[in-house]
Amino acid sequence: MRKNEKGFRCSFCGRDKAEALILIAGVDGHICETCVEQAQEIIADELYATQKNVDQEEAMGVELILPKDLKKHLDEYVIGQDEAKKYLSVAVYNHYKRLRQVKTDDVEIEKSNILFVGSTGTGKTLLAKTIAKYLNVPFSIVDATVFTEAGYVGEDVESILSRLLQVCDYNVGQAERGIIYIDEIDKIARKGDNPSITRDVSGEGVQQAMLKMLEGTDVNVPPQGGRKHPEQKLVKVNTENILFICGGAFDGIEKIIANRMNTQVIGFGNKDKHKVDRENLLQYITHKDLKSFGLIPEIIGRLPVLTYLEPLDKEALRRIITEPKNAIIKQYKKLFELEDIKLNFTEGAIDYIATQALEYKLGARGLRSICEAIMMDAMYELPSQKEVTEFEITEAYAKEKLGGSMLSKLKAA
Repeated sequence: MRKNEKGFRCSFCGRDKAEALILIAGVDGHICETCVEQAQEIIADELYATQKNVDQEEAMGVELILPKDLKKHLDEYVIGQDEAKKYLSVAVYNHYKRLRQVKTDDVEIEKSNILFVGSTGTGKTLLAKTIAKYLNVPFSIVDATVFTEAGYVGEDVESILSRLLQVCDYNVGQAERGIIYIDEIDKIARKGDNPSITRDVSGEGVQQAMLKMLEGTDVNVPPQGGRKHPEQKLVKVNTENILFICGGAFDGIEKIIANRMNTQVIGFGNKDKHKVDRENLLQYITHKDLKSFGLIPEIIGRLPVLTYLEPLDKEALRRIITEPKNAIIKQYKKLFELEDIKLNFTEGAIDYIATQALEYKLGARGLRSICEAIMMDAMYELPSQKEVTEFEITEAYAKEKLGGSMLSKLKAA
């Protein structure tokens, strides 16, 4: 019945317009929001198995890229960090080789989740973004600092997967073979080395909630992220084939490494087989140091591939400015090229920028801030001066502009 004395009704369930939130009109009928949801579920149930098989066939058909080729591509965008690139290339290669395997025996290859340890601005996020873009797989970045235990202010751990679903337009099959980068994982370390007897809602509690997800299980995900509630429709995602890459600065872990290494040398007779590099203690990091820092043993075991990123020296910073395909100087030259202005940087200016970035201790991110301070007046004035066709940044010009910028005032303060 289309309508009665009360008004229009849903042609499927018969609910009155007053009882439904939304009543969508058709040519000869109406449908309410509840029937739309039920119809969507029926379609998903009927077509999901077929769609999943198609996605698996696509994964099987993807040509595997060898570790050396992966590293070669990373070299074009990320300067240095050869050790981290090697570990990442091998882990990614093994992961997608694992997805393509045809099971003929009882041997089951486990995931190789990765943990990057390195100070800010050394390229942890850039490595993960570059490898995902090259492989053309769904990729998302999440920040671990927003997560808390269920029932507390913050987001549920399951919303890690919401970002990935959103990236691939809620195609569950594609999401289940994607890559997730969890940043700032060191911020969820528990407050002490011993298990907490009280609630640690944004530290140890979050680590406990992440365990099954990292290993591989069916997770009910809120599509829009945030908190789960009983009336919300959830999407089931299996994380068995999702590669997790975690990264963190782990500020202060060098002291833990130094203490551990000092305790190994006892007495006058013992001498180190190799000289300890005090400037880069991260190269000696072990899973034991992560446990001392505050990661629980269970989560450390689910991040088997541990590697470090070296601190950037002046030469590395100088190469970052000029060599990568999307180097900062190339970006500025492109900006000025759009104004029909040829921009040049002298060798002295490049050296000066690298030296200042090293002093600010902001890593590669600091290069952008310094360049913006130096280039601000030029970017403000030159677009209005149509007669200018060429502009050169010299060391003297860079010193003058950076000396009067807000950055130098903050440094002096």
